[in-house]
Amino acid sequence: MALDFTAIDFETANGFRGSPCSVGLSKVRGGVVVEEASWLMRPPVNHDHFEYHNTRIHGIRAEDVAGAPRFGEVFPEIGAFIGDDILAAHNAAFDLGVIRSGLEVSGLPGPAYEYVCTVMLSRRCYSLVSNSLPYAAEEAGVPLVNHHDAAEDARACAGILVDIAHRNNANSIAELYMSLGLAIPRQQAFQPGDGLSKQTLAALAGVGGGRSAAAGRSGVGNGAGQLGRAWGNWPEEGDNPAPNPAAEPGHPLFGQTVVFTGELAMARPEAKQRAAEMGASPESRVTGRTTVLVVGDGFVAGDLRNGRLTGKAKRVLELHSRGQQIEVLSEGEFLQMVGGR
Repeated sequence: MALDFTAIDFETANGFRGSPCSVGLSKVRGGVVVEEASWLMRPPVNHDHFEYHNTRIHGIRAEDVAGAPRFGEVFPEIGAFIGDDILAAHNAAFDLGVIRSGLEVSGLPGPAYEYVCTVMLSRRCYSLVSNSLPYAAEEAGVPLVNHHDAAEDARACAGILVDIAHRNNANSIAELYMSLGLAIPRQQAFQPGDGLSKQTLAALAGVGGGRSAAAGRSGVGNGAGQLGRAWGNWPEEGDNPAPNPAAEPGHPLFGQTVVFTGELAMARPEAKQRAAEMGASPESRVTGRTTVLVVGDGFVAGDLRNGRLTGKAKRVLELHSRGQQIEVLSEGEFLQMVGGR
């Protein structure tokens, strides 16, 4: 067996994950990138509006894709490039969700894919204060200059997976997952008329059930650039609900102790409730029990270095330096985990 897979990265036009406007792919054979491909595309009909926050991050505008084919027309080429490979993505639930939702609203069938998530593997195999793509790529020794260029992000994801496999003396994805005691997840095939995904149902209902690729990997939120401001009013913390005992044990928030800081796009009590539904224990301040800090206000990974942090975030960095395992998430990454905007 060889270390063979295809890494994929999508950028989306708006908060619905079924609005892809760009994709990058890197094919790996024997641990080496041997072929790359990328496309600009128009998102599916009725889901092709471009939101400010997305464009601000990836730079793609409606006029940039005006003459491009739609996602449903491009997907046969994407699928042919992937072939029978295992897919790798940084926040795989999002990128696999882009494929599913994009095809669902296009009225097209979708193939089955085995896939791996380099965020999950980074959490298991690295010890980082943030597992966002720039931090994980730096740990893997992978260059990442133009973050949110889909082709470059896919290449960085490939490099992270190769590095993690090498650190675990694994010569294939199967060996890597076996060494970690994990099963390779699989997204099932579907046909038009099958039950729609939660995100697609929400989008069709006009609610908007996704989050942007930019937000998920860098934490685009409301009021970017405001973390260093003086607080006029502290956000209402609300109660700390008990964790849901029936939550899925495999969920990344299950069993975690979560604290929120900064101004979130949602009310903090709602954020706590969503975390508790996934089996997490929300708390109001950073302590020795804290394992996850969710940062609002447009947090990006670079904020951990440049000092644009709240008091809670500074406390997390201090505890992390003492060996406490705490992960910092952007609000976008948190929303991806709980399945909503």
